Amino acid sequence: MTMTKSLAAEPAALGRVMSPSGTNYSKALAVRERRFATALLAPAFLALMATTTFPLLYLIWTSVHRMDLAMPFADGFIGFANYRELLQDSRFWASLAVSLIYTGTTVVLQVVIGLALALLVMGMKRGQGLFRIIAILPVVLSPAVVGMVWRTFMLAPEFGIVDYFAIMAGLGSQNWLGDPTLALVSVVVIHTWQWTPFAFMVLLASLAALPDDLYEAARIDRASAWQRFKRITLPLLRPAIVMVIIMRTMVALTAFAAIFTVTGGGPGTATEILNLYAYRKSFTELSIGYGSALAVALLIVTVLISAVLFAVRRAR
Repeated sequence: MTMTKSLAAEPAALGRVMSPSGTNYSKALAVRERRFATALLAPAFLALMATTTFPLLYLIWTSVHRMDLAMPFADGFIGFANYRELLQDSRFWASLAVSLIYTGTTVVLQVVIGLALALLVMGMKRGQGLFRIIAILPVVLSPAVVGMVWRTFMLAPEFGIVDYFAIMAGLGSQNWLGDPTLALVSVVVIHTWQWTPFAFMVLLASLAALPDDLYEAARIDRASAWQRFKRITLPLLRPAIVMVIIMRTMVALTAFAAIFTVTGGGPGTATEILNLYAYRKSFTELSIGYGSALAVALLIVTVLISAVLFAVRRAR
């Protein structure tokens, strides 16, 4: 009897939901839910604006002002004068060239070595877990600590481990951080050593997700290992490789701590990337306005390179 009443009342309940008053109740409930969601997101949104958007806008505002802490009486709005000076600054172009060389070399080395290690580990029957733990250790170290270790224990003339092996190989003792070319090679090696495990882990995970049936079909067709790598592995890994290149490029362009602790940008300006030049101009030479213009230029270069890489990723 009770069930019969319930079934009889169900159409009436549905009618109330579909009635104009039920529709108004649903709209009011949706509005309240949106307000609640807005209240929850507001603190995070304000924190994000305060830590990212506001500093960026202040950086751009500073870049169009003369702001020299050594001569504060001359401060004021100067428009694009800092940018015009930047285009005629040979040190800016030299630091930009060092940045591009440093970024291109380290990213290519990280992808090639990381992919080679991933292929090697995929073929291992035992010890994959231990290899992954050992490989990831450099990534968790602070770049400043890595720089100090390499400067003190690895590259020190006569006492460093690298110099020891150079002497054993008959190359003699080298001034790794005092010679301009060797110093640039050294910071490239340090950055590659620290961040290759990131590329390795991403590519290893992508390799593990590739379908085995394609490789079985290729083996049945008697495709060689190189043909399977070229026609199956590389095309399927292309999205992961491009994503690694994008992420590593953006980080390498803004590298700072390791280079600062190892060479400080020297000898001379041999390892002075654009990020380091902006820091020196702002906090060593106290020209905040011109340093801000350099930072904005680095931001534009990073955005342009990232846009090109994302376009490559989307292209078939």
